[in-house]
Amino acid sequence: HLAAYAGIAPVTHKSGSSIKGEHPTRAGNRKLKRAFFLAAFASLTDPVSRTYYDKKRAEGKKHNAALICLARRRCDVLHAMLRNGTHYQPPQTTPSENLPAAA
Repeated sequence: HLAAYAGIAPVTHKSGSSIKGEHPTRAGNRKLKRAFFLAAFASLTDPVSRTYYDKKRAEGKKHNAALICLARRRCDVLHAMLRNGTHYQPPQTTPSENLPAAA
């Protein structure tokens, strides 16, 4: 519900048998949507967020659509933190993930 309130949840338009593709809604709290969008843009320097953004770009999404996907992901993390009453815990990396692959 938080993502829908912020206006970053995808919306499918249906009319009879016609189904239009999913796209972000123009409704929602503009200030909250902008805050999530700017937070997603600023997080592109984080390796985990950058990997997710690059994955979405590889799927064929444009820059703004990939940023909205990243903003939605950050919204989901924020909602989980509020629901559980916890602080943010960055994903733990194992030492083997930091080593370059052998050729």
